[in-house]
Amino acid sequence: MNRIEAADYHEIVHATEPRLAPDGERVAFVRRTPEDEETTAATIHVVPVGGGEPRQFTAADGVDGQPRWSPDGEFLAFASTRGEDDRQQLWLLPTDGGEARRLTGVVGGIDDLEWSPNGERLLFTQRVTAADREDGRDRTVDPDYEPETPDPRVIDRMIYRAGTEYVDGRRSHVYVLEVEAALEGAVDPADGDDTGAAITRLTDGDDDYVGPTWGDAGTVYYATKAGDQPDDSVIYDLVEHDVETDERTEFTRTTGWIGGLDATADGRVAFEYTPEERLTLGQTELRVHDRETGTETTPTVPLDRTVDHKSTFEWDPEGESLYFTTPDTGSKVLWTVPADGSEEPTRVYGEDVTVESFSVGRDAVAVVQSEWDHPGDLFLTTRGGAETVRLTRLNDGFLADRAVRQPEEVWFESERTAVQGWVLTPPDFDPDETYPLVVEIHGGPHSQWTTAGTMWHEFQTLAARGYVVFWSNPRGSTGYGEDHMSAIERDWGDVTLTDVLAGIDAVCEREYVDEDELFVTGGSFGGFMTAWTVGHTDRFTAAVSQRGVYDLAGFYGSTDAFKLLEGDFGTTPWEEPEFLWKRSPVAHVPDVETPTLVVHSDQDYRTPANTAELFYLGLKKHGVDTRLVRYPREGHELSRSGEPGHVVDRIERIARWFDGYSSYCDAPPALERERDAGLSSAATADEADE
Repeated sequence: MNRIEAADYHEIVHATEPRLAPDGERVAFVRRTPEDEETTAATIHVVPVGGGEPRQFTAADGVDGQPRWSPDGEFLAFASTRGEDDRQQLWLLPTDGGEARRLTGVVGGIDDLEWSPNGERLLFTQRVTAADREDGRDRTVDPDYEPETPDPRVIDRMIYRAGTEYVDGRRSHVYVLEVEAALEGAVDPADGDDTGAAITRLTDGDDDYVGPTWGDAGTVYYATKAGDQPDDSVIYDLVEHDVETDERTEFTRTTGWIGGLDATADGRVAFEYTPEERLTLGQTELRVHDRETGTETTPTVPLDRTVDHKSTFEWDPEGESLYFTTPDTGSKVLWTVPADGSEEPTRVYGEDVTVESFSVGRDAVAVVQSEWDHPGDLFLTTRGGAETVRLTRLNDGFLADRAVRQPEEVWFESERTAVQGWVLTPPDFDPDETYPLVVEIHGGPHSQWTTAGTMWHEFQTLAARGYVVFWSNPRGSTGYGEDHMSAIERDWGDVTLTDVLAGIDAVCEREYVDEDELFVTGGSFGGFMTAWTVGHTDRFTAAVSQRGVYDLAGFYGSTDAFKLLEGDFGTTPWEEPEFLWKRSPVAHVPDVETPTLVVHSDQDYRTPANTAELFYLGLKKHGVDTRLVRYPREGHELSRSGEPGHVVDRIERIARWFDGYSSYCDAPPALERERDAGLSSAATADEADE
């Protein structure tokens, strides 16, 4: 059997966005796979629920996403960048055969795509400027049009950049497209056909409108921030919009972060709610507002788990119950609950799995999940989770000759708290031998790790290189109740480090773990913790800190997530500057002796590079072995959705840094080698030169 390598990332296929057809006989999903060093291909495939091979449904001419069946199942709408225009546009494909038709040529791209219940309209959002709206580019744009980069860039907002982009005046607005009119008028929007006549913008002004969904065929619901400073607000107004009369009605408010809304035809609207006073330390619930009675219920209250706002929640087809996911004791699982709260939530599906996304149908639920032995496939389960079948095996060819190890679950005690973790051993593991240990610390901080998910490939790669890998969900993690999650209030460093070190102590009791060769890495909050760790203990042989937060005040002033610091620490840099400094890893740089590689992305606007630069400079000034690696064009999601070549390079640099300080590897430290020696990027460059 071959060992898994970092470069194998190019061969791994991922399934996303499952959508059950209205008749329940087929499931559409997006198949994503690296295409080359810089791009990822994404096409829509359809698989029958009765078994059979998935069939490619869209041409490989662009990056496809958001597959949406029409209510009668005759069409599949989707968004795609196909053609010369790199903006996502709306396309429509007959499900009984035929060519896809492009229905839009808009400046802002297509997001939040959803059919109206009667199949006559499509709802979507796009991010556009006031000038785009005034000049009509949000309905029809010349395909050669390219917006100018502001020079100078004049900023008036608190949150003026996010993801990998500056906002530059763009706001999210809600649109409705008349399907029949678009089909009649849109022979090819790229040739200048007036597709804009079929599009109506429902919202206007200098606000963002998010989470749109249909109620009945004439009603749209969406949310918008409230207050004089929306960027500083966590309060959302929920709005009912009558498409026929253009009448808007604000009907309730919620607090927290809105991922989306979902509504029934009779006017019950489901949405997320997090108590404002516990914004980052409290758990997210689902609330349901009944437009007819004006009453609200919060049916998830009995469940001591936070609703996963990165996933979706859905009504069942009867409009009686809601389905949603939560982290739960090292798994990510699917639940259902009656909307009126008459019964407690029921765990439907998910034991030792990571449910990435799902779609609820008349008789079944389609689920994309990953497990310890595969990076993700499509499954079908009954509405109650009683029976499950696997619909795809997308990576069977890749996995057939790869040695994949099963992690061992471990529980350990830390300050009278039970903490869950896992140990992964190398493919040729011999309990009579000894191995170096790599400790991985997750981000968030309020998230959790499982045995699968986005870290599957990295963990298996490090184990295949001869390391025992250990990861855990220390206090601060989700999936173990609110008390566990909120235990790091005003203390990101010491509480988490206490738990991580307790886990290491437990693992090092095993004779095959060499406690003199310990390595540590992590990203985002895990990067913070890696830097905090090397500033508070010399126990580790080497470290790699990735996309971290190193100076809390600097982070607060440059991130789009400053509310995280306000929520977790209950303060700002002006109120307690010395307190925040002492709780920042850069304050402890004089105590660092551990060789530490610093990895960051140039366009990371969640944890901007300024604090990484300060940490790196401090390490250099104090004579610590270090190097700063920065990835152009990448943001905070590098490890999950970066350019394939960068994803591979990052894992290889982590392993190479550790190898150079390990007595188990015949390799000099990375600082003593050519900068790209032993990396795939160097081999690719050599091949190009030849």
